[in-house]
Amino acid sequence: MNKTRFEQGLEVRRSVLGASYVDQAIENADEFNRPLQELVTEYCWGEVWTRDGLTKKTRSMINLAMLTALNRPHEIKLHLRGALNNGVSKEEIQEVLLQTAIYCGVPAAIDSFKIAREVFEESDKN
Repeated sequence: MNKTRFEQGLEVRRSVLGASYVDQAIENADEFNRPLQELVTEYCWGEVWTRDGLTKKTRSMINLAMLTALNRPHEIKLHLRGALNNGVSKEEIQEVLLQTAIYCGVPAAIDSFKIAREVFEESDKN
């Protein structure tokens, strides 16, 4: 493992997903899933999210579209929160999800809209 890349990834991951979520995921890692936590932190967050080619905001919008296409509700919820942290507005999220309805299917978009509404309600309470 590249410690520098891991630390950079940890910093970005915390800024997008929230320190408490990330720290809990790392702390709860056991012998079985620790290698996955290290891989995700080092390569996903440290290698790709730190690149200059796209802003965090753009990466978040792309992730919402891809996760909707893949029908990954847990990750959609997580990345919706991250998108809000990265400055993606509710209107922009709405547009991304409308776009997914056309290219990924209406049922997938319906699920993501439902999850987005839940996340918005939670964020409005905080």
